Amino acid sequence: MSESANPPVTVPGGNAIQPRPILWLITLVAVGLSLFQLYSAGIQPLGLFYQRSIHLMLIMMLAFLIFPVFGPNRRRGVLGWAIDAIFFAGALITGGYLVLYLDEIIRRAGFWSQTDIIVGCIATITVLEASRRAVGLGMTIIGALAIVYAFAGPRGELPWLGEWLPGILGHRGYNIDRVVGQLYLGQEGIFGLPLGVAATYIFVFVLFGAFLESTGAGKFFIDMAYAATGRQRGGPAKAAVIASAGMGSISGSAIANVVTTGAFTIPLMKRLGYKPHQAGGIEAAASTGGQIMPPLMGAGAFLIAEYTNTPYLDVVKVSILPAIMYFATVYLFVHIIALKQGMQGLPRSELPQMRDVMREGWHFLLPLAVLVWLLAMHMSPMRVGFYAVITMVAVAALRYAIWFLFVAPQQGQPVTLASTGRVVWAGVVKLIEGLELGARNAVAVSMACAVAGIIVGVVGLTGLGLKFSAMMMAFSGGNIVLALLMVLLASLILGMGLPVTASYIVLIVLVGPALTAEFGIPLLIAHLVVFWYSQDSNVTPPIALAGFAGAAIAGSKPMATGVQAWKFAKGLYLIPVFMVFNPEIIMGGPLHVLAWNGVIAILALGAFAAALEGYLFTRMSWLPRIAIAGAIVAVFYPSFLVEAAGVAVMIVAIGANWLASRRETHPAGSGAA
Repeated sequence: MSESANPPVTVPGGNAIQPRPILWLITLVAVGLSLFQLYSAGIQPLGLFYQRSIHLMLIMMLAFLIFPVFGPNRRRGVLGWAIDAIFFAGALITGGYLVLYLDEIIRRAGFWSQTDIIVGCIATITVLEASRRAVGLGMTIIGALAIVYAFAGPRGELPWLGEWLPGILGHRGYNIDRVVGQLYLGQEGIFGLPLGVAATYIFVFVLFGAFLESTGAGKFFIDMAYAATGRQRGGPAKAAVIASAGMGSISGSAIANVVTTGAFTIPLMKRLGYKPHQAGGIEAAASTGGQIMPPLMGAGAFLIAEYTNTPYLDVVKVSILPAIMYFATVYLFVHIIALKQGMQGLPRSELPQMRDVMREGWHFLLPLAVLVWLLAMHMSPMRVGFYAVITMVAVAALRYAIWFLFVAPQQGQPVTLASTGRVVWAGVVKLIEGLELGARNAVAVSMACAVAGIIVGVVGLTGLGLKFSAMMMAFSGGNIVLALLMVLLASLILGMGLPVTASYIVLIVLVGPALTAEFGIPLLIAHLVVFWYSQDSNVTPPIALAGFAGAAIAGSKPMATGVQAWKFAKGLYLIPVFMVFNPEIIMGGPLHVLAWNGVIAILALGAFAAALEGYLFTRMSWLPRIAIAGAIVAVFYPSFLVEAAGVAVMIVAIGANWLASRRETHPAGSGAA
């Protein structure tokens, strides 16, 4: 059937122009994927390879349908359709072969047939191409380079390339059978832990987030934030911080969070008096914080739990205080700018009332309550996600049914057979929309995890992780601060080409052994540090992705907005260092030690915000700002006396600033009298 016979339409979530039959096929595959995930999460758990291979097969089918080979702004044409059909078949072969022949493959373990190797090659190429379309070229290039690196060596497929590798990076090299066996037929490659987490925990919570979005929960949380903070100085900006904390932990993407909550918050911030690049930067910093905010942490909590063999609930618990510190810092920056620029809050008449907001949307809190309660009961996160989705759908359906049966008749809309049919059909359409949206939202993260599996598989095969750790020790000279700086720089470079989740996986495999074995950092803290640093590409120029998204909404210059986002997100860099030098806030300890560490951390972050902005109660001169900078360094030093001296300096500097503001206002007050 020709394209002209089917009017093309724009695909939500992918900007390509698609014929209508392709849209139907996208919906069919997406809904099928979501239903499969719900079935395996809450009804009948499947074996590791069955679950992951079917998930990857459906995800790649979606990727090839949604993202045309030549890009979203060009029609496929005959050549495009042919290429897409070949890769679509490759996706079917990738998953179907394992499902059909898994028992025989397991019996052959290590003695692969020629068919196994051919299918493995098809699978690897198909995964890389799906990643190029759904995630970006950077991820694909790194995955391809990892495979080439595995071939480079005297016994590998590319022995000449091994001669060019520096001594510490050299290895024996591997042939195609060994590499394909590692990447496709084993548990440490494409179907390894990253894809396993994406195919279980991450997907079901992405689906939960999609239903929250499609049922209007996003607007409820934003309105609730405005009702709570709108009358304060800089209220909309503070609402942006609070709303982003809530929505960001659910959405799983800082950029998606910027464009959803930012559509409401950025225009209001500009209207209140924030400069466009400030408004975009605040939203970007707050949205990035959503990725470190429990319970989901942008899927990071699940990965950290799996990698460290720590219960998911424990990861959530220890992440609460650092996340609060981060958002408190952003919140304080917002408040200081509001004071500095003399802003006022919005009038009560322009703000939603908390009573009205809760009356209209209190039911959205029920699925979240179920989620928290089941997690506290130590139920599997995947099963918790399943029940959260079911509760969300049930609550939305029940609320609409009550309105239709009892409220609508009082408004002159009688219940008839025809109107009942329309309502039921509308509910089915809304359900399908939620299932489709969840599957669409999961494509990028699942493909990123699949390619991350390739990288992790090569790292394990070649021993690159230990070599990277040795290089890290050599360059840092055993200095833990220099080592952390190297991790930060590596995360920034990786983040330019990889999504946050993939950046974290690759980086922890490379630097994790050194951080724990050589520098003595506890395993959980090492993972948290790397995960936090993996967020920095969202807010650090020259590639501040969330900052650029905020700039697009604010109508500001991207680089200026990125600089503002980088400034507001400074907690992203300081708090992990504090975790390393004060591990009690994560690992636990005596109550007085925990209280002391919490107080000095929040004081240091607040003083840092004031010193960076040059304002707290009034303008701050250079001398106290320099003194505060030195005091912050002292607070991070692992010695009580040095910490206490740093705290004393900060208190004196802040107290002097408060007294200066009192002296400025006192004459004005006495003159009025």
